[in-house]
Amino acid sequence: MLAALLKGLSFGILLSLSVGPVLFSIIKQSLNNGHKGGMAFVFGVSLSDISLVLISTVFTQLFASITAYMLEIGIAGSIFLVTLGVYYFFFKKIKVKDATQPAFQFRKRDYAKIFASGFFMNTLNPAVFLFWIAASTGTIEHTIEERIVIFTICLAFVLSADIAKVFLAAKIRNRLTPRNIHIISRINGLILMVLGVAIIWDLLIAKRVI
Repeated sequence: MLAALLKGLSFGILLSLSVGPVLFSIIKQSLNNGHKGGMAFVFGVSLSDISLVLISTVFTQLFASITAYMLEIGIAGSIFLVTLGVYYFFFKKIKVKDATQPAFQFRKRDYAKIFASGFFMNTLNPAVFLFWIAASTGTIEHTIEERIVIFTICLAFVLSADIAKVFLAAKIRNRLTPRNIHIISRINGLILMVLGVAIIWDLLIAKRVI
């Protein structure tokens, strides 16, 4: 169970460090619509993550029924994590937009619309969906109880981090220089690579391949 806790925490830290449209949108929503607007956006993102976890888990569980291919499926998902890590570490270029300009035009109290924008922005981001697919296949050797622990810890950590970003929006914005964002992106890539390799190692050990 300790391994499940650590894996869930690792996934949570990884997602929290990810630099993408959701991060900048959280900051913009908080600055332009206040803490309530930022929280509405974050809860929309969180509901999206929960939905994607359920979808990806069901998707990989279908393949898990083919027990002869469980090792290959898990390794394939882990290789995808490593590939993402290589991309973030060596190749991804991130442009910093002007944080003083709102990403969307919302009515001041239209929190339902802000919530929906967070949900759909996260859901329609291919990288997020592929990450959850990779994470699900990477936990295919765990029991159902352990997978519940992994994803509960991960989602709770990500939600807590996003809420913290809402209340620290001004400070975060001032520190989002191109150099700092590049460093965060490379850290994100390094974690992806290490996590992918670690999952492959666990899978091989579980199957007594090495």
